[in-house]
Amino acid sequence: MPDIPLLDGQDGARVPAIGLGTYDLRGAAGTASVRTAIDAGYRLIDSAFNYDNEGAVGRAVRESGAPRDGLVFTTKLPGRYHRHDLARWAVEESLNRCGLDRLDLVLIHWPNPSRGLYAEAWRALVEAREDGLIGMIGVSNFLPDHLDRIIGDTGVTPVLNQIEVHPYFPQDALRAANAERGILTEGWSPLGKNSSDADDPEVRRIAEAHGVSPRRLLLAWSMPNLDVFGIDLTADDMTDLAGLAGKHEGADPATHEEL
Repeated sequence: MPDIPLLDGQDGARVPAIGLGTYDLRGAAGTASVRTAIDAGYRLIDSAFNYDNEGAVGRAVRESGAPRDGLVFTTKLPGRYHRHDLARWAVEESLNRCGLDRLDLVLIHWPNPSRGLYAEAWRALVEAREDGLIGMIGVSNFLPDHLDRIIGDTGVTPVLNQIEVHPYFPQDALRAANAERGILTEGWSPLGKNSSDADDPEVRRIAEAHGVSPRRLLLAWSMPNLDVFGIDLTADDMTDLAGLAGKHEGADPATHEEL
């Protein structure tokens, strides 16, 4: 599994190019699924306080036998704990739940801007990193003005911004804004938000031309410069896939509330 260096340097820190989302993996079955993924080569495991599975995922990491320094355990801070003291409490609770010695990467899950507390949450994450509870800190679903506010308040830039991104919702402008600020874009729902997205006739046509599944094609689109899936997408392929944009609209971080 190749690694990607973080754009702002971050003392040479890197993250694996492909991660496992664990949104609906819970309990013993969830632990077993994550263990299987780690055995298969996954080294970036994405959890969240609101997924109610930090314990199951953390157990899989502990029991996997994979070198701890080679694994990146990610969790996310929920909106209801954006106040500074509550954010610190949530970080400590995530550590207790997962049973690990540290949280490798913690993200603010959504900015919830109408509440106006995400900057408090960011300061709490900065302090928790300085205290050694967290290795890296970032954000999820942040727009450029949200990014500028937390960077301006603290002088600390998120290592990455995890956003919904796939051919149906490519978010070119936001990805460019991330790069301009030295922030890596990490995509969630790379197969599309809807279960039927991979069945789009254009996706099936291009996938069949390459002799791969539609889902493998969508993943290859996310990382065209990495030879991970053995698919060499042509310029025409990329142009045709670009035509899928606009068939899906994601939640607007300027108004979406997730607690």
